[in-house]
Amino acid sequence: MAARAATTPRQARTSTGAAKRGPRGFVAAVGEVAGALLTPTGLAGAALEASWMGLHLGLYPLGLLGSRASDRRQGYRLGHLPPSQRGLAIQNVEAAETPILLVHGMVDNRSIFTVLRRGLVRRGFGRIETINYSIFTGDVRAAAAALGAEVERIVEETGYERIHVIGHSMGGLIARYYVTRLGGDQHVHTLVTLGTPHRGSYLAYTWNNGLTRQLRPGSALMDELAAPVKECQTRFLVYWSDLDQVVVPQHNAALHHADLNVHNVALHGVGHMSLPITSSVVHGISTALAHLDTSGATVTPGVSSLGSRRSGPAAKKPLRDGAASRAGSSR
Repeated sequence: MAARAATTPRQARTSTGAAKRGPRGFVAAVGEVAGALLTPTGLAGAALEASWMGLHLGLYPLGLLGSRASDRRQGYRLGHLPPSQRGLAIQNVEAAETPILLVHGMVDNRSIFTVLRRGLVRRGFGRIETINYSIFTGDVRAAAAALGAEVERIVEETGYERIHVIGHSMGGLIARYYVTRLGGDQHVHTLVTLGTPHRGSYLAYTWNNGLTRQLRPGSALMDELAAPVKECQTRFLVYWSDLDQVVVPQHNAALHHADLNVHNVALHGVGHMSLPITSSVVHGISTALAHLDTSGATVTPGVSSLGSRRSGPAAKKPLRDGAASRAGSSR
């Protein structure tokens, strides 16, 4: 269940009228996911999805304990660490210690990140934060403002001017709104989204309330997110799958925006809930976050095709005092 393609082709910005394709669009989307399912990889992915959903239901109550949790490496000694963790800290201490904040999806909690969080710790990242927001959240904009307060708390507490955010499902949409509409790019270096309905989901029509109306294709929220974004400093790493049973049509989880620095990764045969536990996803995120510079581009050529398309002063704000010299020295 590795990446089917490194990137997805850039598409023209979808108009509101095109997004509302009605029943025909829904039927076509169902046909697409059925086609993805009826392959050996799709069947294996469906089995993994069912197994992980059962395990996740068991972990769910534990994820409700407390509003946040943190994995922090204490001190600067490295001798006690296994080689996989020690290597990143030696190679690029700035990348290793940049905080990572994990944001779950709708009607979920931080337990969805159990595997991803441990994977990031094993790969040497020194500070990983997970938070819970209310299952009664009724507005993406309000949730984005609350996320901004959490990001700013971490920034103030750690001294890092910019952190990384990983959002699953609606958590990625909340983070995107914060980054692009509330000035969050000042504090978010990289935003990773997993199965996020960037252009809405037809599944949102199955329930009618204020939140689900925002998550529908062509909604006022989707139009607002599609509007121009001036000099956004954040880079985006976006994972989507042809077996996603929550984002319908599945390609609506890819992000195409002329003003944003986006790297889309298409997956084959990975269910919506399985995205945070898929090995290629954990490895891809770890690789991207381990290679960074102050503009949001990758330091090592060939690690990924993430790159800064802006060269003005806004693209050169340091992560932290002295970060520019350390990142530059690792080229």
